[in-house]
Amino acid sequence: MPTILVIDDNRAVSTALEVLFSLHDINTLHAESPEAGLALLEQSEVDLVIQDMNFSADTTSGAEGEALFAAIRQRHPDLPIILLTAWTHLEGAIGLIKAGAVDYLAKPWDDRKLLGTVNNLLELAEARNELDRRRARERRSRDQLAQRYDLRNLVFEDPASERVIALACQVARSDLPVLITGPNGAGKEKIAEIIQANSAVRNGPFVTLNCGALPSELIEAELFGADAGAYTGANKAREGKFEAADGGTLFLDEIGNLPLAGQMKLLRVLETGRFERLGSNRERTVSVRVISATNADLTTMIRDGSFREDLYYRLNAIELNLPPLAERPGDILPLAERFCPEDKPIGETARAALLRHAWPGNVRELRNVIQRAGLLAQGERIEAADLNLPKPAPARPAGGEEPDRAAVEAALNRARGVIAQAAAELGMSRQALYRRMDRFGIPRE
Repeated sequence: MPTILVIDDNRAVSTALEVLFSLHDINTLHAESPEAGLALLEQSEVDLVIQDMNFSADTTSGAEGEALFAAIRQRHPDLPIILLTAWTHLEGAIGLIKAGAVDYLAKPWDDRKLLGTVNNLLELAEARNELDRRRARERRSRDQLAQRYDLRNLVFEDPASERVIALACQVARSDLPVLITGPNGAGKEKIAEIIQANSAVRNGPFVTLNCGALPSELIEAELFGADAGAYTGANKAREGKFEAADGGTLFLDEIGNLPLAGQMKLLRVLETGRFERLGSNRERTVSVRVISATNADLTTMIRDGSFREDLYYRLNAIELNLPPLAERPGDILPLAERFCPEDKPIGETARAALLRHAWPGNVRELRNVIQRAGLLAQGERIEAADLNLPKPAPARPAGGEEPDRAAVEAALNRARGVIAQAAAELGMSRQALYRRMDRFGIPRE
């Protein structure tokens, strides 16, 4: 049952409110002075406060109420407060509304209006409490994950990231090959590092090869090594990545760029643990955990004949899909704070701009943007202008009409409740979106 605290020196007022609220299953506490009200707030769980503005006899200035309001706001910044008084100085009322009071009702009040306001605020408070509880659960889950596994100092807060990381930790102890899919710059190599760090071969080497960074004729030599004279310029024997990773993990990034001849040899190594260097007939044996990654659609490549189906299923014993950064909005600000210099914190305008941006380059783009802004920003903080991000294109419905309730709710869902991001998608300011939400009765939480 929700609880309302009424702070009013008139006992008749508190009794009338108590009777009114009891008819609607709302519990009421009463305090006759600001001091008693503040004490009750420290002792009890309160969902909403209704406070008077004057407590001393023959006082109409409202100063006591303003002081009480400031004290409550300082100690409980998120607690909704309704001002209820016969004091009618409009400027003072507007000032307190701007300071965070949610409504201002004059005595005698209208029961229906008061109940409507109270019910709306209690629903918002419950939504906010549920949001706080969910965030607390997510925080505990992240903490437990970090205590149980070595996460290589990875920064993340979004539940989508946590699901991938938890699965990576779960499969790490297996020796099965893992395929990590996701766009370029999303952090696939970091997931591979976490798998290695929690695997049975965590004390072995962790060797990486970007199959897209080398000419196709050199990839096989990089993977399997080469004897002297195996190809032009091979003046001496060289060790390949498989030999270097023996007893540990080999991470093959952009596996879709591996040529067909290399794919066949890779399949053989995965199945038998044996291979030959280029230009050699001597078989070598290794024990290597293979983790591969790609941003390509390997199933389409299989249909096109550019990727072996049998290799795909061998690599894809376990698949981890890392979403793009735009689908992990909870990671954006924590990552930005990790990348920014200690002497240049991120300002509010920059935070809003970071949440609005689509991040086609993912984490790599975010790191570059923040590091550049940290170098070039002239002020004490990094602000939106320092980021040099393109302005988002307005996304209004056809005909330039204002978005309807369905469009607003859809944008909020896609943005996971991040108002700045939803507003940018809808092509409106945050204040305009708030007004639209209030008009449709959409809770701000």
